[in-house]
Amino acid sequence: MKKTLEFKAHDGEIEDIALGPDNKVVTAGRDFQCCVWQQDQLVTGLRWHENLPGIPDKAYRYQACRDSGTFLGLGTVTGSVAIHIAFSLQRLYYVKEAHGIVVTDVAFVPESRPGQELLGGHEAALLSVAVDSRCKLHLLPARRSLPVWLLLLLCAGLIVAAILLLQLAFPGFL
Repeated sequence: MKKTLEFKAHDGEIEDIALGPDNKVVTAGRDFQCCVWQQDQLVTGLRWHENLPGIPDKAYRYQACRDSGTFLGLGTVTGSVAIHIAFSLQRLYYVKEAHGIVVTDVAFVPESRPGQELLGGHEAALLSVAVDSRCKLHLLPARRSLPVWLLLLLCAGLIVAAILLLQLAFPGFL
């Protein structure tokens, strides 16, 4: 094995590291940050005071991370579990103190046939393991979205309404 890249990712120890799609790397460090890297460039990151205002940095720390490609699963030293969108780090799911103490690892249920049985109609399933000797399954509900045909129908309705309003405001417009 040969080292191909070296850079400073965190101040202090790195608690966990996960490989993501498109050669991205996710790191969770003792400096209270979780970072997404492309080579040695920081793509985006999470800090407690930005992500969860009102909760002091020193009270929480990211402990475990996994990137499924679409989602980033995180566990903390206080037992909390979160799921974020991988590319934007928008939080979709959060359970404060899901475990009594440190979450030591998280893993997404694979989207294989047996994994689909656990998923049911949910968008993702994350397993968390903690020092409290418990393993918990966290299900991310499917996000609702409008069907494309309904969106097109709404747009057509808005265009017709705009034309009618312009015709009323400016007779002879058409």
